[in-house]
Amino acid sequence: MPPVVETIADLRARVAGWRKDESARIGLVPTMGALHEGHLSLVREMKARTDRVVVSIFVNPAQFAPHEDFDRYPRNMEDDLAKLATTRADLVFAPGVAEMYPHGFATGIEVAGPSAGLETDFRPHFFGGVATVVAKLLIAALPDIAIFGEKDYQQLLVIRRLTVDLGLPIEIIGGAIVREPDGLAMSSRNAYLKPDERRIAGKLNLVLKGVASRARSGHAIPATEAAGKTALLEAGFNSVDYVAIRDAETLEKIETLFRPARILAAAKVGATRLIDNFAV
Repeated sequence: MPPVVETIADLRARVAGWRKDESARIGLVPTMGALHEGHLSLVREMKARTDRVVVSIFVNPAQFAPHEDFDRYPRNMEDDLAKLATTRADLVFAPGVAEMYPHGFATGIEVAGPSAGLETDFRPHFFGGVATVVAKLLIAALPDIAIFGEKDYQQLLVIRRLTVDLGLPIEIIGGAIVREPDGLAMSSRNAYLKPDERRIAGKLNLVLKGVASRARSGHAIPATEAAGKTALLEAGFNSVDYVAIRDAETLEKIETLFRPARILAAAKVGATRLIDNFAV
């Protein structure tokens, strides 16, 4: 199994040693644990691109609202380490909350631009918490490359904006979404789904494919988005936060498909909120 360090000082010492002794190129894979094949694919991608790979495991309280699932978010470090052993990850950084947010911590980072709308309309706290913890992880490890899954597409664009704006010399890349046989995007929260909810959840990607096809056929985008929401409710989802077709680089609203676009959606089945997206 990969070795584990719990402090930023120990992480920096390991990375500095690799750079000094091996002139190593460093990759970082930030996660909140509860690892699945989607996470492992990111680690393998980093192994192909770099000499040494650090995987961080930290359930970040700053991105959870009081009513959300921080306390019950799945945690199993032993299982995570066993899975990482199959990827040849070189180091796991697993800090406690006090290490990342010590007593007196008073700094937060807000990113505008791609954070506007979509997730922010329903989770206004989210990207501030993400941006702050990701900035801390990037500064702690100072990797050459960091990778984030495209399932959280808006988050990926926010982190790219953050890295550019802060002048961090780190390349941010996206990892392709890994899906279950029925097309459901892999997610740690899928473990919450009851069998009947899981069957409904598998329809999310199918509805989005249909919406994307309608948009490519020339149907008006606002009407196509509305039809997507209706289709999800008819498929058994309890509620739909959004179905949106946006500019793929900025997430700005668009009226026609004159440049690369992305369809993004968030919907609840039972108590579980699922997100997904596709290129259009």
